[in-house]
Amino acid sequence: MSSMKIRPAEECRFDEVSFGEIMLRLDPGEGRIRCAREFKAWEGGGEYNVARGLRRCFGMRTAVVTSFVDNEVGRLLEDFVLQGGVDTSFIKWVADDGVGRKVRNGLNFTERGFGIRSALGTSDRGNTAASQLKKGDIDWDYIFGKLGSRWLHTGGIFAALSETTPGIIEEAMESAKKYGTLISYDLNYRPSLWKTIGGKAKAQEVNRRLAKYVDVMIGNEEDFTACLGYEVEGADENLSSLDVSAFKHMITKVVKDYPNFKAVATTLRTVKTATVNDWGAICWCDGKFYEATPRPNLEILDRVGGGDSFASGLVYGFLKFNDADKAVNYGAAHGALAMTTPGDTSMANLGEVEKVVGGGSARVVR
Repeated sequence: MSSMKIRPAEECRFDEVSFGEIMLRLDPGEGRIRCAREFKAWEGGGEYNVARGLRRCFGMRTAVVTSFVDNEVGRLLEDFVLQGGVDTSFIKWVADDGVGRKVRNGLNFTERGFGIRSALGTSDRGNTAASQLKKGDIDWDYIFGKLGSRWLHTGGIFAALSETTPGIIEEAMESAKKYGTLISYDLNYRPSLWKTIGGKAKAQEVNRRLAKYVDVMIGNEEDFTACLGYEVEGADENLSSLDVSAFKHMITKVVKDYPNFKAVATTLRTVKTATVNDWGAICWCDGKFYEATPRPNLEILDRVGGGDSFASGLVYGFLKFNDADKAVNYGAAHGALAMTTPGDTSMANLGEVEKVVGGGSARVVR
């Protein structure tokens, strides 16, 4: 069992609230963006995907805080969120200026990748409504105080979107702390988001500032290196080969520098091809390391969103059991299953996750 203090479910309207941007994902299926003639539409966003996974797979009460332009694309995004069962009460709607000159909804074109061809994301998210959120726009005391939420999840993607998003994230975290809401943060380093606003130096400035509020820090080895400035001894230049003992050594340094971290979790991925990865996960909690059952040569249909599904399974494990070992195994199993289906978000159910956690096979179910 973990020593983490979690608010009782009966005193909170929500088990978890996610704060971040949701984009319209346009997927060319087995083809390429550059030569597509049709796209399948989904919704997706690093922070939101956690709320949706917790709701649809694990049956928890979740909500999202974000902003949309009030036009047909914004209402399509709302419809996707409603289909996912996530509460939409805290969406901030912004008037449409007619052409998106001042504010717009974000788009994300995503290729799944195959074999030696990597997955590819091409986002179109400048001047989006969510990126313009600023301190004072959301009544956090109402959400965390009057209504109550056991958990807040946000992350480094949203923090990178503008000069104002780190400030409103910090405001949300301060309010969550006041009411005893636990905070998880996924570093989720995206070079494309930081490259024109200061690169890694800016990423580290912002993420170090926010890290002091975090209870559960999530990220892979690249995230900790780029966002917090830690080096992993033994990793190659592209961080594709990783010595787990070296990563544990780095985490030991991290938790010493950030004593507020109650848990640190990461996926362990060795990329062999876009469709075959070694997959695992590790979690530090209460001075101990817990490692999920490794899954070598995991076959992948769509890897995008696998890390977010890991995060939602991890959060579920803490909320349901307050147990780090169960949390990392539920997270790894859910992430693995999410990558067997298309789209950012999970199509798995709790029974399937529990079967994988328990070592079940892929034998046909009749």
